[in-house]
Amino acid sequence: MGGIFGVITQDSCVQTLFYGTDYHSHLGTEHGGMAVFGAKGFYNTIHGISQAQFKSRFVDDYKKMEGYAGIGAIDDESPQPLIFRSKFGVYAVVATGLITNKNKLVGELLNEGASFTEMAGGGVNNAEIVASLINRGDNIVEGIASMRGIIEGSICVLVLTAEGIYAARDKVGRFPLALGQSKNPERKSYVVATEASSFENLGYELKRFLGPGEIVLLSSEGIKQLKPEGNEKKICSFLWIYTGSPSSTYDGISVERTRERCGIYLAKRDNVDVDFVAGVPDSGVGHAIGYAMESGIPYRRPLVKYTPGYGRSYTPPTQEIRDLVATMKLSAVREVINGSRMIICDDSIVRGTQLKNLTVKKLWDNGAKEIHIRPACPPLMFPCIYASSTRSTAELACRKAMRALEGKDLEDPSEYLDPGSSKHADMIDWIRRDLNVTSLKYMTIEDMIAAIGLPEDQLCLHCWLGK
Repeated sequence: MGGIFGVITQDSCVQTLFYGTDYHSHLGTEHGGMAVFGAKGFYNTIHGISQAQFKSRFVDDYKKMEGYAGIGAIDDESPQPLIFRSKFGVYAVVATGLITNKNKLVGELLNEGASFTEMAGGGVNNAEIVASLINRGDNIVEGIASMRGIIEGSICVLVLTAEGIYAARDKVGRFPLALGQSKNPERKSYVVATEASSFENLGYELKRFLGPGEIVLLSSEGIKQLKPEGNEKKICSFLWIYTGSPSSTYDGISVERTRERCGIYLAKRDNVDVDFVAGVPDSGVGHAIGYAMESGIPYRRPLVKYTPGYGRSYTPPTQEIRDLVATMKLSAVREVINGSRMIICDDSIVRGTQLKNLTVKKLWDNGAKEIHIRPACPPLMFPCIYASSTRSTAELACRKAMRALEGKDLEDPSEYLDPGSSKHADMIDWIRRDLNVTSLKYMTIEDMIAAIGLPEDQLCLHCWLGK
């Protein structure tokens, strides 16, 4: 995943840029960076953040930066922002998402005479590809528009120029971009961000969300639309289920309220007799609260997250690091667990390894009597092809179950997609036994869609349906 933030003002933007970018730390663990433009021109700074939090890596840098406009990014794939000298002048770029036809595009651009700075491992920075494609256009706006038509996958872009910040949401709006303005009517200052929740504490209010494919220019004079939104929308459903911050809103729909509704739907289809409901911290908490609200079963905390030192266990690139983070960040409360029957709500089951070996094991080791797992989305069938993902198809828990049941990998999992089929039931039971839990019941895709509240054709459901 990744998150981007931009700010333009009539005075120093640096502090707002620093904290605004940091508010996207839950979206990535590998790279962070900021770029500013001011009287002294362009300046950027980039660091790896896999071994330290964004604030600690950049606290000394930002104090030395000067500028009235800036962009920042936290990203798992590419170190950025990068600064380019082009036929349009000097500009800085951040680009988050996934370019699935990267190799093809790099080959085409090299044949045209482009050159790229090689990254560790031989990859090419997404920002470099985006900049090279933008430079094909007659101007920056047309370059951005044509770039998005060429790229397969999904890319949101901020381009920092002397004129202001060009902001462009991906062509079908898989990932959000929100626009905000200063709460002080006398201060002309504007922001753009993946996470609208970053605005409030920085003194900004949400103005609106960019539409799919829309391009705008932020300047000290305001926000000007340069390209209208397109007709197609396919926003990522997982933003509400897991990825997004609970305090965020996407296209006007609250993450926390959506998670509560997920829990309500789970409870409506359940009848298990337990002592309490709990959520796997932090992303399972909202779902569990909704379940408790609907069922009347008390909400308790058998697992507590040590928040100061550990972030998400899903985002690190290796299983070893993911397991270490998951082990260290959750502490069991034996006095709550011992002798109790419990429903545990989680956002999803990806591989199942952390849930099985770390969460469930902690509960059994501390005296749990029954453990009933309730994921707040259907079984994940496909890895994401629109954002950087740590998943592969073979790793997914449901695919492991199908392989065990069929004796081979299946290209077409359609027989297992129907929650009313015997094969689906066999798959769920295999996962239940593998997790070593009392019962396992997933949310249906219909209930997940209803909990989000957007029409099905406006949601990206690729992780579950492969389309």
